[in-house]
Amino acid sequence: MEHSRRGEDLPPWQEVATEKREREAQKIPPEWRLPEETLNRARELRNIAGHFLDGILDDKTRHLTNLDASILLERTRDGSLTAMDVTAAFCKRAAFAHQLNRSLIEIGFNNALKRAKWLDEFWKSHHHPSGPLHGLPVTLKDQFHVKGMGTTMGYVGWIDSFEGDKTSEIKYRAESELVRKLESLGAIIIAKTTPVQSLWYWETNNNILGYHQNPRCQNLSSGGSSGGEGGIQALRGSAVGFGTDIGGSVSMPAAFNGVFSIKPSAGRLPTKDMPNSSLGQIHIPTVVGILGPSISTLRHVFQALVSSEPWRTDPSVLPIPWREPKLPSKLSFGFMDFDGVVKPHPPIIRALRMAKAALEKFGHEVIPWKGPPIQEAAAIHSSIIRADGNFDVFLRLALSGEPMIPQLVPFAPTGQPQPPKTAIEVAQYVQNMMNYRARHLAYWQSTASKTATGQPVDAVLLPVATSAGLIPGKPLYHAYITLANLIDHATLVVPVTQADQLVDTFEKDYTPAGELDRRVWEAYDPVAYDGAPATIQVLGGRLEEEKLLAVGQVVVDALREYKSL
Repeated sequence: MEHSRRGEDLPPWQEVATEKREREAQKIPPEWRLPEETLNRARELRNIAGHFLDGILDDKTRHLTNLDASILLERTRDGSLTAMDVTAAFCKRAAFAHQLNRSLIEIGFNNALKRAKWLDEFWKSHHHPSGPLHGLPVTLKDQFHVKGMGTTMGYVGWIDSFEGDKTSEIKYRAESELVRKLESLGAIIIAKTTPVQSLWYWETNNNILGYHQNPRCQNLSSGGSSGGEGGIQALRGSAVGFGTDIGGSVSMPAAFNGVFSIKPSAGRLPTKDMPNSSLGQIHIPTVVGILGPSISTLRHVFQALVSSEPWRTDPSVLPIPWREPKLPSKLSFGFMDFDGVVKPHPPIIRALRMAKAALEKFGHEVIPWKGPPIQEAAAIHSSIIRADGNFDVFLRLALSGEPMIPQLVPFAPTGQPQPPKTAIEVAQYVQNMMNYRARHLAYWQSTASKTATGQPVDAVLLPVATSAGLIPGKPLYHAYITLANLIDHATLVVPVTQADQLVDTFEKDYTPAGELDRRVWEAYDPVAYDGAPATIQVLGGRLEEEKLLAVGQVVVDALREYKSL
C-alpha cells in the first residue's frame, strides 16, 4: 500500500536521495575505496571495463572474478574454492565497479559474506555443496525483495519503505520468490542494481543515483530498464545477474553493455512477490531474464532454477521441467537485417552479416525472414502495456514529491496520467495480439517449405536495437526486440563484435524508408559509437529456452571459429 506525502512530514526528496547514496557508500569497506586519482583517470576514459578495471585489482580478485560461472561452480562444488574467497572477490570488484559507474542502488556485502561463511561450514560438515549454485555471487535489478535490503524500483518515495509504505513491519523482511529459489540453490546475493524510474524506458535514470552511463563506452547509455544490471555485468561485478523484461528491458541493456542474456517466455521463471509497474496487466507479463558473460552461465543458472520446480511455489510458473535439447547436426536460421521501416546502423548490420557468414561457413542454413511486420507488433505491444495510462507512476512520484525524469516527460506531457482505455478497447488490443501471434506462428511453420531439411527454421537472427548502444536522448527503434515480448518467444542476446569508426562508415547516399528511419539514421555517429558492443538477437520459439540456449552456443562457436580463420 502506498501513502501520499503530507505537507512537511517528510524531508525534501533530494535530502532523502542524498542520505540514501551516502548510506550505501558507507557499506563499502575503507580498504576497498578508490583514490580520487583513480576515479579522475576513469572519467577521462571511454572504456572502464576489461583492462582498466582488471588493472586496478589485485591478482587474486582479478583471477577469480574473470572465471566463468561453470568453473566457479565446479570448484566450489569440489571444495577447491571456498564460497568466502569467491564472494569476497566479487564484492570487492562490485565495490570498485560501483565507485566507477554508480551501478549499485542496494549494497549487501556484509550479509553476503556471512552467508558465504555459512555455506563453507555447510560444505565442511557435509562434504558436498548446498545446491547447484553453491557459492555463486549474484546481483539483481532493484525490483526484487531481498531480506535485509530495501527495494526502491527507482523511486525516492520507496526508500526505507515496503513499496511506499513506511509503516510496514515487513519492509526489510520481504522476499521475492526468485530470491528464495536462488538462495535455496546456494547462490549468494551481493547487491541490487539501479533501474530506470518507473521501469518504462530504454535509458536508465532515476533521482537516487542519476543517469547510468555505459561502462564500455561512457558517452553512451547503458540501456534500460535493467541498465544497472547490464553495467555491473560488463564490469564483472557478479558472476551472473537478473533483470526483468516486458519490452526489451533485459535484452537492450545486455546488448548495449556487450553481455549475453536470455529473455524467456512467460511462465518459466518465478515472479511471485516481485513488485512491478502496471500491476494486473497480465496479457503481456513481465518476465525474469538472466544476464551473464557466456551462454554456459545462462544455461547453468536457468537449468538450476527450472530444476528446482518453481511451479510448486509460484502459480504463474508452468510445470515444465528441464528438457535436454537434441539438435540436428545442421541448423536452419531465418535472417532479417532490415524490416523495411528502420534500418539498423552499420555496426549492427555488420554484426548480423558476420553471424550469417559464420553459420553458413560451417554448414548451417540461413534463409531470408519476411514474417508479419514487426512495427505492427510494437504498436500492439504499446497499446496493451500502456492501457492503464500508467497511473501508478504518478502515485509513486507523489510519495516524495520527486519529479519525473526527463526521459519520461514526453509520455506525460500534461504532467498527469493518460486516460485509461476501456475494457472493450483492451479486449480489442488483446484480440489484435492473438491474431498477430497466429500469423507469426503460421509464417514460422511455413519456412519448412524453404529449408533444405523440410523443417521450420530453428531460430531467427535479427537486431536487438538499431544501434550499438545509444547516445543519450537520441531516437531508438525498439520494434526488433519488442517482437519477442508480444509473441511470448524466448530470445537471446549474443555479442559479436565492436563498432569501428573506420569500418562502419556513414552512408551519406542512403535513402531513408521514412521519417523515423531518417531520424534514426541521422543519429548515427561513427566516432561516438566507436568501440561500442555490436550484438545480435537470436529469437527462438515459445517455451523453447533449452533449445534456444543450445542453438545460441552453436552461434557462438561458429563465430569464434570464423573469427580465427
